[in-house]
Amino acid sequence: MKKSVLEERKASISDSCGKGGGICCEKESVSGAVSQRACVYCGARVVLNPITDAYHIVHGPIGCASYTWDIRGSLTSGAETYRNSFSTDLRETDIVFGGEKKLAAAIDELMEKALPAPKLIFVFATCIVGVTGDDVDAVCGAAEAKHGIRVIPVKAPGFSGTKTRGYKLACDAIMALVGPHAGSPKRFGVNILGDYNLAGEMWIIRNYLEEIGIPVISTVTGDSSCEALTRAPQATLNIVQCAGSSAYLAERMEAEFGIPYIKVSFFGVEDTTASLLRVADALGRPDISANARAFAERRAATVMPVMEKYRPRLEGKRAAIFVGGGFKAISLIRQFNELGMETVVVGTQTGKKDEYETIAALVGGGAVVLDDANPAELERFMLEKRADILVGGVKERPLAYKLGMAFCDHNHERKHPLAGFEGIENFVKEIHTSINSPVWKYVKGDAA
Repeated sequence: MKKSVLEERKASISDSCGKGGGICCEKESVSGAVSQRACVYCGARVVLNPITDAYHIVHGPIGCASYTWDIRGSLTSGAETYRNSFSTDLRETDIVFGGEKKLAAAIDELMEKALPAPKLIFVFATCIVGVTGDDVDAVCGAAEAKHGIRVIPVKAPGFSGTKTRGYKLACDAIMALVGPHAGSPKRFGVNILGDYNLAGEMWIIRNYLEEIGIPVISTVTGDSSCEALTRAPQATLNIVQCAGSSAYLAERMEAEFGIPYIKVSFFGVEDTTASLLRVADALGRPDISANARAFAERRAATVMPVMEKYRPRLEGKRAAIFVGGGFKAISLIRQFNELGMETVVVGTQTGKKDEYETIAALVGGGAVVLDDANPAELERFMLEKRADILVGGVKERPLAYKLGMAFCDHNHERKHPLAGFEGIENFVKEIHTSINSPVWKYVKGDAA
């Protein structure tokens, strides 16, 4: 490989034919590689922040607290508390003498001044606290006893692992919240795990399920609340939308609450239809299975004309993908296949071995698959494979535009839904508008 690929990174890059001997994944980022992957704290915050009535105190320097949900598309039907971010704003003297007293004072101040009054506080310990060794558990325990609310520590120094570790820490925090309610009586219905209600997507899926006849007990964590989360042990089935962030939580809930789970994806016609049918069949009610089939057929029929309208202008185009998890990447590949497009580059931040095997089976023989890529690698392979569009997140947008390449935002910042049948129509139109924009002729110097 050329100089754009570090020697230590070669094992994490493969073509779909397996010439690289498989792919190395689920490892810490290579030092100096300028990974696109987010940190442990980021992973934890992504999962917990959409709890609408929770307060979040970041125990660390003020820069960590800037990572808020205000720039994200997670919507609420209730409280707006989650849109605020609080910090102990640790300084040099706190690093020398410790920040425990400052954290305790911050919790006391929040209890005194915050409106509405806190029911639940998450305390995120970031990198500096991981070095200084503040006893965050003790401070949170004392605050719970003093104020009579849940104060849950999330010890997530960014250097302590990967974004996936942050997901697990968040799931452990959720279990700490819902665990005391494990004995709640069961009732027919599902929990939706790993959907963060970006642009209202969770509402779309919830409406689908309820129209089919499937009650939604709790959502984890999009548009959720402290009270709603405590109802989660009552469900008879967990459906996991974002497997990367929530499969671990589903496994714990199955082991401790006896709730089975299935992985689903509501991106694209194929995956949305299959997921609705699998959820209905898993509940063991023939009437609901029949409802699901009729609903999926009816709704799929409404989007097929849209796909057929734009397919002639998209057929043969080449797509590059760089997203957080492997499960989303798989759905995107299928969506591009439905449009007659070829996926030539696929990368994820937190993909697993089995997901990469599925990806390799779905893409063409010349596609490049990358785990935890960096900008230099993405640039090299997108140019080498002559990609027409990159689907990614906020960090990848400037790279695509710099290369004169179309871009589709499929990350948490977006303001329009891409899930469900409504999302299929939005996705197809966005891909068409971006790829076929006349601006690229001028960027690449092809204009007459």
